[in-house]
Amino acid sequence: MTWEEELKKSSRKYHIITCWLAGIIDPVWIVSDYIVTPDLWQGFAVIRICVAAISITVLLFRNKISVEMLIFIPFICLAFQNAYMYSVMDVEAFQQFTFAYITLFIGAGMLVLWKYTYTIIVVGCTTILQIVLFNLLSPLTSDEFLANGGLLSMTVALFSIILIQTRYRLTKNEIISRLALAESNEKLELQNEIIEEKNKDITDSINYARNIQDAILPNEGEIDSGIKDHFVLYRPKDIVSGDFYWFTNKKRYTFITAADCTGHGVPGAFVSMIGANLLDRLIIENDKNDTGDILSSLSDAVKRVFSSEGKQEAQDGMDMSLCAFEKDEDGNLIRMQFSGAQNPLFFIRKGLADSQLVQDGKVAHYDENLGDIRGDRTPIGGDTDYQYQFASTTLDLEKGDLIYIFSDGYQDQFGGPKGKKFMVKQLKRLLLDIQEDSMSTQKEKLEVAMDDWIGSEEQVDDILLIGIRV
Repeated sequence: MTWEEELKKSSRKYHIITCWLAGIIDPVWIVSDYIVTPDLWQGFAVIRICVAAISITVLLFRNKISVEMLIFIPFICLAFQNAYMYSVMDVEAFQQFTFAYITLFIGAGMLVLWKYTYTIIVVGCTTILQIVLFNLLSPLTSDEFLANGGLLSMTVALFSIILIQTRYRLTKNEIISRLALAESNEKLELQNEIIEEKNKDITDSINYARNIQDAILPNEGEIDSGIKDHFVLYRPKDIVSGDFYWFTNKKRYTFITAADCTGHGVPGAFVSMIGANLLDRLIIENDKNDTGDILSSLSDAVKRVFSSEGKQEAQDGMDMSLCAFEKDEDGNLIRMQFSGAQNPLFFIRKGLADSQLVQDGKVAHYDENLGDIRGDRTPIGGDTDYQYQFASTTLDLEKGDLIYIFSDGYQDQFGGPKGKKFMVKQLKRLLLDIQEDSMSTQKEKLEVAMDDWIGSEEQVDDILLIGIRV
């Protein structure tokens, strides 16, 4: 069997699975249409049933059509279906159905095996149709389209296009490599070249993903606009990270968060992009200011995102520390509200051990002026119940107060003379030791301490630690 024949055999298997999914799952979305768009669901139902019927018909004639047409027909029908549906929705429905497009793109990246030309045809036709229908039918402006999910959809589409081509090339090369190795030991050199090309393709794709992830992270200038004295210590374990930080500066409030998504590397990076996009929607677009309310809404939104991919009990989510700083007319931070999802906040103030900062007792007092505010023992998304209400704690701030939010990467790092974890207790001791230093010096000392601790060990998780001085 030649590699072309084996590739077609493998492609046919995945494409048949895709046809079955389109024929069975697409009509199930009628239920969602009925709930989200009660005025449009009947027309959507007709379209979904037609697409499902076409997919089943393609299956019946699968032995008489090419392996490319087996997936091309249902896939372009689904793309046209979504293009029309998006063009007649209002903003609220558009936001909720954005993830239908995302699911389609991710599904394509996982199941489609064809040459790049077919991807160009599908994307080109879909884009043209989406533009035409948007101009003819959509009640949304271009800015509303981009802000409420259009930009996210285009980003994921770009990832999927790269993934389809990379997966096709990797599958092709793997088949050639396996057949060549079985045929003769003399072709080992060819196999090594293919493996090198495979690794380069994967690394290039991940490096491109890093550029996109870096683009969603706030830069130092942005944070300086709202928090003048701070540092951000950010060390991904891999090229891309499951930890992310987010910032926005509003007229009266400044928000900053440190988040730790499920997993690390590429899976964690995908979750972090979704988390950042949802924070944009909740805090900037919906103008939410209460940190507990924001985390509650974020948790529900994350659960909806991953349940839309067909998961019954998705575990994907994130731990998070969220601070909202209230400012006076001169831009000085005068008050802070904090909410945490399985993440605490450390707080250093001279005389803290002798003061009572909050009445609900959430500040645990320690020697030498360091206390922590424990967040809820509940993650964002994951096993969290819908409409779970996260608590919030408010503190009046004084000049010189130090605030730290972080993921668990720093304290969970293995190293030292006995190869043990760094631990929270040692992190608190270190923060107390460097509290008089400038924030830039604190960052340098934290980095040196971690380098010394890791030594010859490997970094086991993404590291994120943010320090703020009032």
